[in-house]
Amino acid sequence: MLKYIIRRTFYSLWVIAGVLLLTFVLFNLASGDPAGAILGKNATAEEIDSLRRELGNDLPVFFGSLCSTEAFGKNIAAVPGNVIKREFPSSDIVAELKYRNKKSEIIDIADNAESFRLPDDPNLESCRFFRKQKNPWNSQFFRSLSELVSVKKEFPYLSFFNFGNTLNTREPVTDVLKRGVVPSLMLMLPIFCGELLCGVILALISVAFAGKLLDRMLLLSAVTTMSLSYLVMIIFGQWYFGYYLNWFPLWGFGSVKYFFLPVIIGVISGFGNNLRFFRTVFVDELQKEYLRTALAKGNPPAKIYGKHLLKNASIQVITKAGASLPFLFTGSLLLESFFGIPGLGFAGMEALMNSDIQLLKALVLFSAILFVVINLLTDIAYVWADPRIKLE
Repeated sequence: MLKYIIRRTFYSLWVIAGVLLLTFVLFNLASGDPAGAILGKNATAEEIDSLRRELGNDLPVFFGSLCSTEAFGKNIAAVPGNVIKREFPSSDIVAELKYRNKKSEIIDIADNAESFRLPDDPNLESCRFFRKQKNPWNSQFFRSLSELVSVKKEFPYLSFFNFGNTLNTREPVTDVLKRGVVPSLMLMLPIFCGELLCGVILALISVAFAGKLLDRMLLLSAVTTMSLSYLVMIIFGQWYFGYYLNWFPLWGFGSVKYFFLPVIIGVISGFGNNLRFFRTVFVDELQKEYLRTALAKGNPPAKIYGKHLLKNASIQVITKAGASLPFLFTGSLLLESFFGIPGLGFAGMEALMNSDIQLLKALVLFSAILFVVINLLTDIAYVWADPRIKLE
């Protein structure tokens, strides 16, 4: 098993690398300029340039020695002979001039030059200004890699999750993640355990009374909860149980009682899907020869359903649990937002509303790592549930 775990861990690193590449494409290439979206249309060229340098969006994409800059403004019209004034002081600035009928040229601009005059050439097509850098490998892609893991000169020589500061509150992203993990765990673990236990127990009861009134009532309630919107459940639960009956607090993170209502809503929302899934699994298992033999021999129902049926259907139970746990943890966005629970879902919603790119990237990678780890633990749980399974 140790060899399998090592091999799967190696494969998982490739999966995380793929997620990192996809995240890089979405946040750095497809999303456009985040500095303009964050600062707004009234931001000065110096403010935009400063934020781009902080985020690393001024760097070349994969490799290069020229970084974008707003030192001479933006949307520069390539008018031959035009004089362009410098917006703010900046060193190592060069101008890239492109022509129609000859090669482009790069011209160094003195640090103390207050303006730059374009050549009086009718073939001038475009003019762009850049800032030179010494290390051509200092690019957006390798900066994204260093946010996940980077090398240090001191022990332990490796540093993980270096996402810098949030763009909204200017606090370290890792502090936001650490602060949000505990409330999210306090909310989602009871929901996960409640959904799993209710689904398995009620599915066993439904199978035991198959075709009878209790079975039909359970199936009707399962279909009803599956048909209701998650948002409708939250709003109704807050209004009726929190406001009208005043049984539960509606907002905050003061004590354990603040989790009662969101946990109940979370369990009810997943109850129908789990009940139908586990009932189908148990019905299929009951058709097998060993269980029909056990029934024919007159074994008590508790032994048939509690020992033989549940034990042999445990693989499907583990699969369902392993598949739902990562989505439960990252899907707490609605519950945390409506109940004011400062978890990772609440932080993700605030980051989305405030265009906080750094925090959003961290949450995406955190979710990917969580998904990979839980899948590995699920495979190991298969061996624990059924020793006949060999991990190769």
